Amino acid sequence: MNLLQVGILGCGDFANKHAQIVLDLKDEAQLVAFCDRNEWKAQAFQQKYAPGAAVFTDHHALFDRARLDMVIVVLPPYGHSDEVQRAAEHGVHILMEKPIALTSDHAWQMVEATEKAGIKTQVGFMFRFGEAIEQFKAMQAAGQTGAIGLMTARYFCNALHASWWRMRDRSGGQVVEQVIHMFDLLRYLVGDPVSVYSRQENLFHRDVPNYTIEDVSATIVGFNHGGLGVVYATNNAIPGRWINDYRVVAQYLVADFQNANNASFTQTNQSGNPVLTVESTKDFRRSLTLNLIQAIRTGGETRAPMREGAKSLDLVLAARRSAETRTEVTL
Repeated sequence: MNLLQVGILGCGDFANKHAQIVLDLKDEAQLVAFCDRNEWKAQAFQQKYAPGAAVFTDHHALFDRARLDMVIVVLPPYGHSDEVQRAAEHGVHILMEKPIALTSDHAWQMVEATEKAGIKTQVGFMFRFGEAIEQFKAMQAAGQTGAIGLMTARYFCNALHASWWRMRDRSGGQVVEQVIHMFDLLRYLVGDPVSVYSRQENLFHRDVPNYTIEDVSATIVGFNHGGLGVVYATNNAIPGRWINDYRVVAQYLVADFQNANNASFTQTNQSGNPVLTVESTKDFRRSLTLNLIQAIRTGGETRAPMREGAKSLDLVLAARRSAETRTEVTL
């Protein structure tokens, strides 16, 4: 079996996670190129992960000169340009971190280019691969949950993050750049929404220079069948802790997710209300990468293709628009 030739575009801190996963998948893929506008960053990755790999400072040169099967795009939201279109033109499959763009138009241009080229794509919605999430989806498919009436999702942290992250025109805001994971899970488990109402405020960081995004938010999402979703988030919770958890009330089951890997499912339509406990330490980011590799090798579908990235982006952009206008937005 030939090893997939992999390049990384964007050599910031988070790209280390992806580089390590590719190294661990040594029977499937190998790192052959690194690209970053700051050459020293690409060189640092080369020295750390693949001394023989090529180094580039321009993604056009990366796709023109490196013989890639797959590229991992780890750019900040404001850094996206035409890299997806160039990869598609060269037949290079794409793993891309979220959000895939800052505007809906840009995101759907990416979808059009990748689907027209027939390449495989995967957006970094890693929580879709959590063990507890997978088991819930299996129970859904088997008819053991019934319709979902309510889902709540929480995202709590407390950090200043990178300077660009604090600026709305560069990150899109906490909901767009970070809490999009929760909105994506909402779509993944409940379905595509029809309405959204959101309030988003900066209450705790008004004295921080260039902090122009929200640090508290609450959003209500409506679905065609009448179900509701509630997503709430803050960047002023417990320092050093990153909390994301979810609750689901379905027709026959109540699910309490401590995170994507761990949950308790209470079957409410059975005598004694039996409880199923799911406990796992699964590396769901690794599973996300393997899912793309499998799709490349078999011609199958990925769990979070570029189209899903555009749909979840549209939802969080609608939430931001609702917060700006103080009105409900119809999708």
